[in-house]
Amino acid sequence: MSSVAASGRILVVDDQPVNLRVVSSLLSKQGYEVITASHGEEAIALYREAAPDLVLLDMIMPGMDGFDVIKALRGLPSPLVPVIFVTAAQDRDMLLRAFDAGVVDYVTKPFLPEELLARVNAHIGLKLARDRLERVAREREQLVNLVAHDLKNPLSSVLFASDLLLDESCRPERVPHYLTIIHESVHDALGYIRQYLETSSGAAQPRADVSASLAGTLEWLLRRYDMQLEARGIRVLAAPPPIDIRVAIDERVLRQVAENLITNALKYAPDCELTLAGRRGGPGYWQLIVADRGPGIPASQQRELFKPFTRLHHGNDGVSNGLGLALAKQIIVKAGGQLWYEERDGGGAQFVIELPEASVTAAQVPAANAV
Repeated sequence: MSSVAASGRILVVDDQPVNLRVVSSLLSKQGYEVITASHGEEAIALYREAAPDLVLLDMIMPGMDGFDVIKALRGLPSPLVPVIFVTAAQDRDMLLRAFDAGVVDYVTKPFLPEELLARVNAHIGLKLARDRLERVAREREQLVNLVAHDLKNPLSSVLFASDLLLDESCRPERVPHYLTIIHESVHDALGYIRQYLETSSGAAQPRADVSASLAGTLEWLLRRYDMQLEARGIRVLAAPPPIDIRVAIDERVLRQVAENLITNALKYAPDCELTLAGRRGGPGYWQLIVADRGPGIPASQQRELFKPFTRLHHGNDGVSNGLGLALAKQIIVKAGGQLWYEERDGGGAQFVIELPEASVTAAQVPAANAV
């Protein structure tokens, strides 16, 4: 019988060593990863360590029989994978009981190798296909969440600037600045959409030549958020780096991450002082600092900061990272850097973005998406 390449992990449970050897050899030759158990307790322990893709389970065994094993597996936190009974029993009522217990199929002893492989291939194929569909569904849901989150900042800026334009007390000399905010925010929103469409289609390719000006990013953040910070009573202290240094990350991406940190300060540290700074980090690295004098984050909750969909609360003040900080950290780590939180002397929160200095080649080539 010719061997067909297969994939998947199968747990074979049988109290007869000869049956374990025969079935394991047959499945291994087809490319499956096979683990074996000679009794129910061992099978449950192996299942707990790492759930397989399929279980071939002997129905009649001393101690825990097949029904007892299935019942125990159903009690585990992880979903039950497909189970095929291997049995010498021909009793119709017992087979019906097996299906009621959750068995997806059965093979009678003595079995034909072709029949066993056909049933295993079919159920492994269905299980792996279901896993792929679930993975695609999760990825699509994550992509929707990413797009929705990253569009929130530019759209909030558009709404803020348009509200000021519609205000009867709007000063004419500020109109060009508000229009610039709207124009740049829409440009950024379209850039994020294009970026995610390219990522989801596989068209986006990693680039080694991108870089961002640290001082330019700080200047852009101040220009974009000066009105919003002023409206929240936040006083800004800017400390650009001593030299015009470039770091190894796309300029729009760095602004996207820094925006998340500034909007958190807008929410949770009003009427406070905000510091935006650029400074040297470790050898070959530079840091962008966003530090406020707000309530900070309790030490007991700091370990949850960078977990997605986590909302932290401190007294009556909501301290929420939602998706923002989790995504920001992923982006910075992917660029070869780090993002972390520090408590400030005298109170407040300080976030540090540390990125490698751009190579000479990358520093000479401006980011294609820069506005």
